[in-house]
Amino acid sequence: MAVVTATEAEQWLIEKIAGRLGVEPGQVTPEQYFDELDLDSTEALILAGEMESWLGFELGTTALWYHPTIKELAAYIAEECAQRATSA
Repeated sequence: MAVVTATEAEQWLIEKIAGRLGVEPGQVTPEQYFDELDLDSTEALILAGEMESWLGFELGTTALWYHPTIKELAAYIAEECAQRATSA
């Protein structure tokens, strides 16, 4: 499993969210709250599934609640990846 940096995770999230919203990635800012992005619950679940496939591990169901912006979730993902890499 590769270690994903916060920058990589942030970029991945921005690109996926922009694609789902049909906007350019530059229109999605890392400081935006997920509940401001107009993603319905189905789209959020699909995004979470794609993210878990990309990362190679399951995120906790509360990850988006405890890390409510793209920037915060990206930092959390990087931290989780680093911890998993050192414990492997």
